[in-house]
Amino acid sequence: MQGVGFRYFALDAARREGLHGYVRNNDDGSVEAVAEGEAEAMERFERAIRRGPSRSRVEHVLVDEMTPAITDAGFEIR
Repeated sequence: MQGVGFRYFALDAARREGLHGYVRNNDDGSVEAVAEGEAEAMERFERAIRRGPSRSRVEHVLVDEMTPAITDAGFEIR
């Protein structure tokens, strides 16, 4: 869902957890986040994403575990 500040919410949550990666809007109206970090931090980030910002409605979260590929580059909005 776009237009509710979800990317900035995800950015804050990821930076708070010390994660690396990015969040971006997709053409279909969904939001994609790619993140890596310590397991416990990733769990907290996923919980935050499932909740979302106060004006959002999170309908579906898809989690794919992947081999880490992002260097120590911080977290950004694309």
